[in-house]
Amino acid sequence: MQNTYDPRQIEQQTQTHWEEEKTFKVVEDPSKEKFYCLSMFPYPSGKLHMGHVRNYTIGDVIARYQRMQGKNVLQPMGWDAFGLPAENAARKNKAAPAGWTYDNIEYMKRQLNSLGFGYDWDRELATCRPDYYKWEQWLFTELYKKGLVYRKNAVVNWDPVDQTVLANEQVIDGRGWRSGALVERREIPQWFIKITDYADELLDEIDNLEGWPDQVRTMQRNWIGRSFGVKMAFGIEGSDESLTIFTTRPDTLMGVTYVAVAGEHSLALQAAKNNTEIAGFVDECRQGGTSEADLETIEKKGIPLGINAIHPVSGEPVPIYAANFVLMGYGTGAVMAVPGHDERDHAFAGKYGIPIKQVIHPADGTNIDIQAAAYIEKGVLKDSGPFNDLTSEAAFDTIAEWLQARNKGEKTKNFRLRDWGVSRQRYWGTPIPMIHCDKCGTVPVPMADLPVVLPEDIVYDEDTINPIKADGAFAKCICPECGGAAQRETDTFDTFMESSWYYARYTCPGAETMLDERADYWLPVDHYVGGIEHAVLHLLYARFFHKLMRDVGLVQSSEPFTRLLTQGMVVAETYYRGESDGSKHWYNPAEVEVEQDEKGRPLSASLSADSQPVKIGGIEKMSKSKNNGIDPQSLIDRYGADTVRLYTMFTSPPDQSLEWNDEGVEGAFRFLKRLWALAIKGAAERGTDPSSVPLSALKDTRREIHEALKKALFDYDRQQFNTVVSACMTIVNTLYKLGDEKADLIVLHEGLGIVLRLLAPIAPHVSHHLWRELGYGEDILDAGWPQPDENALKQESIQYVIQVNGKVRAKIQVPVDADKSKVEEIALCNDNVQKFVGDVTVRKVIVVPNKLVSIVAK
Repeated sequence: MQNTYDPRQIEQQTQTHWEEEKTFKVVEDPSKEKFYCLSMFPYPSGKLHMGHVRNYTIGDVIARYQRMQGKNVLQPMGWDAFGLPAENAARKNKAAPAGWTYDNIEYMKRQLNSLGFGYDWDRELATCRPDYYKWEQWLFTELYKKGLVYRKNAVVNWDPVDQTVLANEQVIDGRGWRSGALVERREIPQWFIKITDYADELLDEIDNLEGWPDQVRTMQRNWIGRSFGVKMAFGIEGSDESLTIFTTRPDTLMGVTYVAVAGEHSLALQAAKNNTEIAGFVDECRQGGTSEADLETIEKKGIPLGINAIHPVSGEPVPIYAANFVLMGYGTGAVMAVPGHDERDHAFAGKYGIPIKQVIHPADGTNIDIQAAAYIEKGVLKDSGPFNDLTSEAAFDTIAEWLQARNKGEKTKNFRLRDWGVSRQRYWGTPIPMIHCDKCGTVPVPMADLPVVLPEDIVYDEDTINPIKADGAFAKCICPECGGAAQRETDTFDTFMESSWYYARYTCPGAETMLDERADYWLPVDHYVGGIEHAVLHLLYARFFHKLMRDVGLVQSSEPFTRLLTQGMVVAETYYRGESDGSKHWYNPAEVEVEQDEKGRPLSASLSADSQPVKIGGIEKMSKSKNNGIDPQSLIDRYGADTVRLYTMFTSPPDQSLEWNDEGVEGAFRFLKRLWALAIKGAAERGTDPSSVPLSALKDTRREIHEALKKALFDYDRQQFNTVVSACMTIVNTLYKLGDEKADLIVLHEGLGIVLRLLAPIAPHVSHHLWRELGYGEDILDAGWPQPDENALKQESIQYVIQVNGKVRAKIQVPVDADKSKVEEIALCNDNVQKFVGDVTVRKVIVVPNKLVSIVAK
């Protein structure tokens, strides 16, 4: 065994062993308990960042731990390979996205392997491969036949920089989530999947996701947003048509003083034809986003359309306004406005001089100044015609029944959730498998003609956004129904389509159908690891997709992920200098020298290159924009993968942010070197049962080891890996106290066997290597998980702290079975205690079991 710890050599040898032995290849085995551990797959951007490293280390620790519990563990990896970043990079480099993507995949795969992650690479997939997206296309056509897919003109979020549609979830503060450009509203043809048909099930089953963080479950509940109310029809003056609205407060119906419609509503568009002011307002509305978050922050504006709605109860006319806070994509694109009992409606009414009526009064008779502020609580109805003196609760049913009896309304259920728009107007994505025929209309591509393959050998020019739209060879096709000339759909799928079912395809590599019987062995995923930023975007879509696959007979389960861990971010200090134009130039922490106070807090910073000051910008998430990222590869090259893994697990609990600290990395490296030095000493005594020699003198040492082991096992179960590492450090420190006697070496060998197994999921290379070198076995992954020795945990005595008049005066050892009077006796007989008690009368003795004896003497 070599004298120095050489991580490069050890890790290369260990990884070669895993590869040659196919250590992580797994097959279905009904005789063993299965465990499917999955981390959210990466976009092949070119290089791993520390967020990747932390995410995948957490997943790998969980997978290895479960394997060492004797379970049949599946941990696969693949690539979320479609999307705009590849397209934008290819355009910049005048290359095809396919080549850029495949090159990045190969590089990142080597990086993942260098970190020792235990993936079954036989199951690797890339979503841009036709053998993957073929089945996504097939499912889409099946859903179309079932009536769950449709195409219609829709007002959408349009990113003018990325030149594509964004889902509401992809609009952050009115800007595109990737480009940062202000989004616009446009009306274009879009493909939709009816996620709203599953809204009730998606909402109700959240309660069963007990292994998910409460925060994520709450976010999904809020996004689905089920509400109960009344749908009713207002007439339109001078027309036989009506205006449908939905409200959760029918009790306020008699307080309606205007109706607001979206800028894209047919009434607004009709009025705009003959009024340039209205036309200008409609155009202004199109510049805003289509998410509710946008509506909450924008200044509320409107314009009267010059037409009235007819109140369904009173028959009175109320003016119709076009308003920028109403969206066509939500509900009917029209709302009844009750300024007396809604804050937004009140502000709008005040701005445009619209009457404000009070129809709800406090139940206790309190007077309210309705002109000053809206009264939004429930109460008793007044000035409400046939509904006077009803409570708000009673009025709900009464008004609904009144309207229904006259065919003017009914109780209904509404959702904040809207159908999933899956069309994107860009190239690098899965072609939507539909054909447009002048004779037959829109028809799905037959199974025999799938996959519709995206051409990968394309050339960008400066003016082409989507090459397949301009590619006659791709767009032109034959109608599968009539045989005539037709046009292929040139929109591609939202990339969330690919990431909504990849976890299931991992279970069935090479299957000649979308999924086969192997899926039901492995699914659902037992443990899923990924960022909380995907709480709605990805996780809701994956839940929906799983139910779609269930309902076409592909899987038996109803939910894809049993347990979810949302890992915290990796953050680091930022440094910058202000530029003359007001911008900031950010410097990487590796380029900066920092002066600290005695407690390690930063006082000042300067750039290493010129020794001139830089400003400290504070702790931020690692990002390219702030230039505060740490290159994982440089750390691996310098310290080894085990050090990087150990540091990321030790620095903070998995679900909390990890604040980067270079000294912490050095500390992790030092710990592994100390472990190595202990192993050299431990190599002198192998394979001896510690019970075969008298170890009475080492009982305390063994108890410390097994107490730390017991704590580590508890922390593994609750996934507090930082305290698992702390327990390992405790064991190593205890082992360092041992001498060179035979009994010491036997306990050392026992302790090393324990600490190596505890560390094996976290620092797998050095643990594997030392396990073999010290003669414990061939492969530590197949070793039995260590269990505490109950005999070693038994204590013959307990330490008590003795206080005299509130001050600590002694520490004593008391037999573990001593009763209260015996503890008092031993405490009072202690020589040091006697010095402070002497001839003074002992007034009181308080014994806190197993901890403290407090003596009051005067």
